[in-house]
Amino acid sequence: MRVSLIALAAAGAATAIPAYADEVNIYSYRQPELIQPLLDAFTAETGIATNVAFVDKGLVERLQAEGRRSPADIILTVDISRLTEAKDAGVTRPVESETLAANIPPALRDTDNHWFGLTTRARIVYASKDRVAEGEITTYEDLADPKWKGRICTRSGTHVYTLGLLSAVIEHNGEEAAETWLTGLRENLAKDPEGNDRAQVKSIWAGECDISLGNTYYMGAMLDDPEQQEWANSVRIDFPTFADNGKTHVNISGVAMTASAPNEEEALKFMEFLTSPEAQRIYSSVVNEYPTRPDAEIDARVASWGAFTADDTPLTDIASHRAEALKMVERVDFDGGAGTDS
Repeated sequence: MRVSLIALAAAGAATAIPAYADEVNIYSYRQPELIQPLLDAFTAETGIATNVAFVDKGLVERLQAEGRRSPADIILTVDISRLTEAKDAGVTRPVESETLAANIPPALRDTDNHWFGLTTRARIVYASKDRVAEGEITTYEDLADPKWKGRICTRSGTHVYTLGLLSAVIEHNGEEAAETWLTGLRENLAKDPEGNDRAQVKSIWAGECDISLGNTYYMGAMLDDPEQQEWANSVRIDFPTFADNGKTHVNISGVAMTASAPNEEEALKFMEFLTSPEAQRIYSSVVNEYPTRPDAEIDARVASWGAFTADDTPLTDIASHRAEALKMVERVDFDGGAGTDS
């Protein structure tokens, strides 16, 4: 059976996935072209067809609206907050699988087996090759030091990537210390947060700041874009660590089975396939990320960005601080108070 791709322009579109025997229906936050190589490999190995709906907004709301009639078996999404949101909303189900438990480290999967990490991305610092010395970037905590005043760019404090890092700072250092850190980071901003991670690197290239916070995979995205290669070549990737354990914050892309999955057996086969060495190699290389399976091959280009030790604090523990992190961002006026102490 042919693989069919259903692109949805917006969440809540009326297009439905047809249901057939021996297939898996997938709601994906990631663009179809990024997961197509995985789908092709899965169908080639198992004979099970796949149907994909691209749902970049309102995925949880769509599943809630569809309820038990939803055709979706699987959700593929990014960031721990989106995975925990789906679990908390009751639109996923626990999956018992010795294969998944063996292949994915405990810190990168749900304690109740509702979701499993497939790839990781490190939250790193992009540093100007010309204006920041090798070894000058040390810890996340050091980014609040006044020596960086007017030198840092970052995206909005309310974005899930920023909230993820702040939640990790809360987990490692406590709420009071985290708020002091966030205030110091705000005071060091060269301008109010705006744009995505690539926009921050462009600002470094343009001389507006010297360092920025970003995810590792954006380096690959910029190198693949002729208009952005110059930005990428103006910076290097440095891996900050937490002061208490010397490890770097990571987030994930992940998979979960829906609560209504009509093709449960096929869906489980798909989830287990995604943790195989070959699938991990394919997926992580396509998206410029790191495989979650410890023995899977890391793409050579991704590996060239440098070695680091990933923080093994359970992501469920980090995600538990998200609500407080959002309140903290609003309290310190992170998005509107660049370079101020008020």
